[in-house]
Amino acid sequence: MPDLDWRAFPRGTEISRFEAPSGPLARVALGPVAGPRVLLVPGATGSKEDFVLMMPLFAASGYRVESFDLAGQYESADAGPWNLTPPRANYDERLFLDDLLAVLDDAAGPAHVLGYSFAGTLAQLALLERPDRFASLTLLSAPPEPGQAFRGIKRIGPISGITSARRAAALMLWGIRNNLNRVPPGRHAFVRERFALTRRESVDDIIALMMRTPDVRAAVNASAVPKLVAVGEHDLWPRELHARYAAEIGARFVVYPTGHSPCETAPHQLVRDMAALFAETDLTP
Repeated sequence: MPDLDWRAFPRGTEISRFEAPSGPLARVALGPVAGPRVLLVPGATGSKEDFVLMMPLFAASGYRVESFDLAGQYESADAGPWNLTPPRANYDERLFLDDLLAVLDDAAGPAHVLGYSFAGTLAQLALLERPDRFASLTLLSAPPEPGQAFRGIKRIGPISGITSARRAAALMLWGIRNNLNRVPPGRHAFVRERFALTRRESVDDIIALMMRTPDVRAAVNASAVPKLVAVGEHDLWPRELHARYAAEIGARFVVYPTGHSPCETAPHQLVRDMAALFAETDLTP
């Protein structure tokens, strides 16, 4: 992939603020307003920009594709638990879930939903709570084990259970800031700018939530919506764990020759496989 300016959305992208329960969320949308809806949800330390290469592909096929920054992350930094009624102390699971459900309720009919990493867990919880809002579910590099989700991570998994969420978050942020994944200069510059706005407490709280990931496998398996688990062969978690999770929830399983972020490094292949999933439903252009 060529290096690029990750702040630059495709021509025609609509940039707005959505008033969610936790506060204003930065949101983008592209494609025909009446087109079938695709909602791409970023994970911890991520943002809507993670999908900038996927959005024009969906829009060109007639879909209305949307994304937003989670509360506390990047341009949604003003959204947080202090805005709730009554105010709460932490970015908890209910905060993120209520925000996601509010975004889904902001348009009529179901949507094709992708949850990236931590947001994969959120998307599954939303599916179970509001199945009427889902036409399909795609899990991208999502935690493949319940409970302490980091225990299966390559290399550092065995020690993940003896550290705090804040220390685990610090280790992750250190690795990203120091470009251990060796992303191109333009991407690294954007990531560092994004960190300048992202609230550290939101990252700590998300890592804490991932250390107690709920077990929804049986309930998600019982859902009739088409499901896809998509990962890179060099993901944080071993391929075998993802394959097992896909089987446990009744999902298709695809692997790309990349790392934790196929949305950035294999966007055409990911959109192709999601479009094949969408074709199993009535919600296509």
